[in-house]
Amino acid sequence: MQSAILADDLGALAGLPVPDSYRGMVVRADEQEMFAGLETRDKDPRKSLHLQEVATPELGPGEAIVAVMASAINYNTVWTSIFEPVSTFSFLRRYGRSSELAGKHDQPFHVVGSDLAGVVLRTGPGVTRWKAGDEVVAHCLSVELEDPQGHDDSMMDPQQRIWGFETNYGGLAELALVKSNQLMPKAAHLTWEEAAAPGLVNSTAYRQLVSHHGANMKQGDTVLIWGASGGLGGYATQYALNGGAIPVCVVSSPEKAEICRAMGAELVIDRSAEGYEFWKDGEQQPSEWKRFGSKIRELTGGDDIDIVFEHPGRETFGASVYVTRRGGVITTCASTSGYMHEYDNRYLWMTLKRIIGSHFANYRESWEANRLIAKGAVHPTLSKVYPLAETGQAALDVHKNLHQGKVGVLCLAPEEGLGVRDHDLRAQHLEGINRFRDR
Repeated sequence: MQSAILADDLGALAGLPVPDSYRGMVVRADEQEMFAGLETRDKDPRKSLHLQEVATPELGPGEAIVAVMASAINYNTVWTSIFEPVSTFSFLRRYGRSSELAGKHDQPFHVVGSDLAGVVLRTGPGVTRWKAGDEVVAHCLSVELEDPQGHDDSMMDPQQRIWGFETNYGGLAELALVKSNQLMPKAAHLTWEEAAAPGLVNSTAYRQLVSHHGANMKQGDTVLIWGASGGLGGYATQYALNGGAIPVCVVSSPEKAEICRAMGAELVIDRSAEGYEFWKDGEQQPSEWKRFGSKIRELTGGDDIDIVFEHPGRETFGASVYVTRRGGVITTCASTSGYMHEYDNRYLWMTLKRIIGSHFANYRESWEANRLIAKGAVHPTLSKVYPLAETGQAALDVHKNLHQGKVGVLCLAPEEGLGVRDHDLRAQHLEGINRFRDR
């Protein structure tokens, strides 16, 4: 299988047997309490993530098995690895009880990972769009679409789940099990590891900022982007620039500020240099919100923020609500610094601001986000790549915020740089593709 892919003999895959087992990065149900009593910051993904042999799951209707060439780390892998805010085995048990087909997901192990780039090995009954040998990426929306609530927007389906987080057999492995409607074409000008990096965060940023389900950003909007050089914010910055908006990029170091400017952003706030302290002794500091707002107006020539791209959560949410203009929008996801948000509601209700919750993306939004990657209009934010066996270290980098952009993981790909089909398009965009590398 691996040899056929590397030899570019993709037509042979349909005739090759699917392996009975494969290596996957897992957390184990019997270790769910291993970090009991530790502070979040002291929990180490290297201790909980294990590379082990996993039996290949049975392929069901509407499903596909993909040979994973590369994957990437998202914050949900960090949450899974430290068993916060809850153990993901509760998700797997609940999913396993939902149907006979889903029962295979309830296992004493959880193969993690919500990104992949690879090659289709097999498709189940009823799959007509994809076949063995197709080069693909996968978005992470797993949805049953048997409830009417999901047919206007599949994110509203009560059976909506995030693959590799709320389902088993994720992408940090040599094989992965997906629903066939998760699959999208791999960008021909990208390597396997580059193509695997956008997935979850690119689609999330598209819905949160661009889609009518999110902020519905328009030309001229002033957009405050927290963590603007990060895995999520790096895509938000590109969408703001591409869409004619004016990004105000918030970062935490001069190096990250440099990345934002390299993407084309002109208005950048280095939090570390400005010394903002939104919390002190367990209390929010409204004077710091005001100082932050003054800095924004200084940069924008007096304009307030139309849209806040919020994902840090507790640490920044009070400031986000304060600096948004009258009638503006705070669109929020993730809450990586804490879920219990606090803000002064006077600055919301009296000036008619709105808070919009945004969670991943539906199939159409994911497809559109991937189409922009394939056209070279949006570039991966890949900075560093680890082998599959070192996924724990990759997750630790993200947990400790030691990374820029996205951290990739090689699965079946033996080295970086493989998988490029369109070398001419790649040459046109090489600077953008490599903007985050080795930072």
